Parts: sequence; C-alpha cells; structure tokens
Amino acid sequence: MTSTKIITPTEKRMRHDPGQPLLAIDEPPPYAVINPDGASPYLLLCEHASNRIPRALGDLGLPEAERRRHIAWDIGVSALSQHLSRALDAPLFMTNYSRLVIDCNRPIGVPSAIPEVSETTEIPGNLALGEAERQQRIDTLFMPFADAVARRLDRLRDEGKRPIVVGIHSFTPVYFGKQRPWHAGILYGKATGFGRALIRGLAADAALTIGDNEPYTIHPDEDYTVPVHADDRGLPGALIEVRHDLIDTLVGVGEWGERLTRCLADALKEHA
Repeated sequence: MTSTKIITPTEKRMRHDPGQPLLAIDEPPPYAVINPDGASPYLLLCEHASNRIPRALGDLGLPEAERRRHIAWDIGVSALSQHLSRALDAPLFMTNYSRLVIDCNRPIGVPSAIPEVSETTEIPGNLALGEAERQQRIDTLFMPFADAVARRLDRLRDEGKRPIVVGIHSFTPVYFGKQRPWHAGILYGKATGFGRALIRGLAADAALTIGDNEPYTIHPDEDYTVPVHADDRGLPGALIEVRHDLIDTLVGVGEWGERLTRCLADALKEHA
C-alpha cells in the first residue's frame, strides 16, 4: 500500500510556481523613491529597508521571530535613511522586500544573493531553488531597483551633474558569537578620499569607535552598490554602517540622523 505525502501549508506556500506573478497587484512595488526631486548631490540608497516577503513565498519557512531579526533586513535603516533624505534634501531609493528573498546589494549569481543560510539560520524557502524561481526574483525585485538607480545616475550625468552615492546600512552588535567594537563603520572602494572624510567626521567624537572598512569591506564579488553605481562610474560612493542597537528607537534614529547629516554635509564641502 502506497502512502501519499501530506504537504504542509508552509511547504505549499514556499512552492511558488514561477509561471505565476511573484507579486500580487495589491502588494507594494519592488522599490520606493522618497523625495525624488531632492536637490542634494547625494543619492541615498537603502537596499535592506524591509523584511517584507511576497505573499506567494509565504514566510520562507521561517517563524516570525527569525523574520524580525537582522538576517531579514537592516534594523533601523528605513527610518534613518528617511531622516537623512529629509535633512539633506536628497533623493532616496528604498527596496520594499527582504534581502532573504533577494539581496539588492549583492551581484547576481553569488550564493549570498539568495542565501540558503544567513549567519547560522537555514532559510527553507531558498533551498534547492530552480533556475526559473531564481530568475523570477531577479526580474521582479532586483533588476527594477538596480535599473531605477542606474537611470537616475544616467540622467544626472546627462545633466552635467556628479552625484555622490551613499548606501545606508546597519550591522549586528554580535556576529557569530563575537562582540563588535564599532559604533559605526564606513565602507568604500575606490573613493578613498570621500570614505576617509566621512570617517574623520564621525571619529571627531572621541566617544565613538568608527570602523575603516569595518565591520565589512567592499568587494565586487560580494557588493553591488559601491562597485557598480559608484566605482564603475567614477563617482564618489560609500556605505554607512551603524550598529543597529543604536538606531532601533526613534530617539536613536534622531541622534544618528543629526550626526550623519553633519558628517555628510562636511564631507560634501570636500567633494562637491
């Protein structure tokens, strides 16, 4: 006698048919643009703003507690980037879906773009994906965001302007069980002058420990924003990383928003 395997609701939700749309018509678009007509030379990007998962993918097999963790998004950066957009009068491009679905700051095709494991957590909904499923996430979520940023940079170039690309990120206080000493870090590639100007501005506060290409480094095999949108175009660019327990409240967002606004304004004087 043969038995029929019972597919659980979670497993069924994770088995999305790539022949059907990934996003329903009533779900948010892949990205949002805040202050699109901002006059600042800064172009702000927030690639990990949301932990939203398309309904078609259910919960990726993760309980709510895991989906609220840093593995799903950069905690605090949605509010922080919007604070900076308003204070600097800068356009801001934000993703609307979790980096667990696809990471818009990773090159297409690298394992971390659609992670099967994030830190030590397995992502069941990302295991053994078919090529069509991967391509649908690229076409629906990654490329619309990347192309929108590229179009904006092309337009600014055609207008004779030289924008400065800045990604807003946060990092965990503890990673793989190791305590991190930094309050914030500045990550940069070819734009060493701009990156170090930001570091000097933040390090002027002796109470802060600021990372110089820490807690991460920029590498074209693992990063997209700085290598593609800034370095490849010969534009100044950097990622700002703030420890997320410092910006997980509105008070913290306000304090770091004001600090970073001053820092970015001062750096602009050197690189306008």
